[in-house]
Amino acid sequence: MKIMLDSFWRAIAYCIHPKVILLSLLPLILMAVIVMGLGAMYWELAVNQVRMWMDATSVMGWASTWLERMGLLNLKAVLAPLFIIFAVTPLVMIMALVAVSFMITPALVGLVSDRRFPNLARKQGGSLLQSMGWTLLSVFISLLAFVVTLPLWWIPFMAFLLPPLIWGWLTYRVMAYDVLADHATKLERIELMTRYRFQLLGIGVVTGMMGAAPSVIWASGALFAAAFVILIPIAVWIYTLVFIFSSLWFAHLLLQALDELRQEITL
Repeated sequence: MKIMLDSFWRAIAYCIHPKVILLSLLPLILMAVIVMGLGAMYWELAVNQVRMWMDATSVMGWASTWLERMGLLNLKAVLAPLFIIFAVTPLVMIMALVAVSFMITPALVGLVSDRRFPNLARKQGGSLLQSMGWTLLSVFISLLAFVVTLPLWWIPFMAFLLPPLIWGWLTYRVMAYDVLADHATKLERIELMTRYRFQLLGIGVVTGMMGAAPSVIWASGALFAAAFVILIPIAVWIYTLVFIFSSLWFAHLLLQALDELRQEITL
């Protein structure tokens, strides 16, 4: 727990580093252009198509009954936009995670390594191709988990429990691999990811819960459609910052753990 908390405070401090702030703009610009472009072209069409689908099936009747029981019948008009938001949010989060993983994490790991562990040898235990394969496999498994558990999201308790767990697992898998790819050997990476499995999953869950904040902004965009295009880049920026913080947290913890592991071996 000590190493986890120490890494947490260090990650917060590094988030205000000028280099980190500048790096955060790269995926933000890329994702904002993609998401805003797709939203401008297909938002109205998507909302109309979803409304037609809901009217043609029993979904609207079931949803109306559920809203009436919850005392939220006045939200019926935004069911279609909310449905799209819930469907798109995981994809936007995955895009942010992958963008930070490939565009920023190597630079962040280098920053932490140079400032805190300048003597830590880089043993090149992973490659870019292996990292891409690992990330794609992890994303596929997490999306499959989202699809399988989606019916449970209508249960209030499960709706708050399942998404952070899935995001926690995905973030832990992707970030831990990328942080250790350049410095650790394959055996060292396996040892650290096994030894610190629960701490790493805990970091992933915490940052996954932090990633729920932009969902509120997306929901606001559904309620205030005129502001939706403006709110998109704000949500994307928050996703980017969350995963940058996550990357720094993993980097501080795992590089310190790797340094301690090698000291154990030499003793």
